[in-house]
Amino acid sequence: MSRPFEVLGLSDDGELSDDDVRSAWRRIAAATHPDRADGGDPAAFAAAAAAYTLLRTAAGRREALADVPAPGDGRVRSGPVPRTIRLASAAATAGWRIRHGRPARLAFRLLAAGAAAAIAILAVGWQPASAAVTTGALTWLALTGRHDLAARG
Repeated sequence: MSRPFEVLGLSDDGELSDDDVRSAWRRIAAATHPDRADGGDPAAFAAAAAAYTLLRTAAGRREALADVPAPGDGRVRSGPVPRTIRLASAAATAGWRIRHGRPARLAFRLLAAGAAAAIAILAVGWQPASAAVTTGALTWLALTGRHDLAARG
């Protein structure tokens, strides 16, 4: 989901409270819920539920705000990018996303994942348990590291 603030009809100025997000969610959920007599709007309800899940906490709102481009930074916010352009520019934008994201946090996450894997291997040698810890550390890095990258342009 690329525009959680817009889906809930909220501004992305960073001044939202939990109650603001909750009331916006309730308003949209009441209007679009699939159990309504008129059938509601399941697609709009699903989009609003996903947006609420992301924005319901202050930490979630900070993560979502990190993905909102600053005015005048040249990034386009709407419309999908054609697949051929995405594939051709993926390598070129990877460095940009790291530099303009949170490189220190990403480096710390990479160091933590590497340290967990190294400690597991040093402690018990190369066994299924150390392979499991290494896989878990890499999975954690893949799932959490994306938040430290800049939003896609």
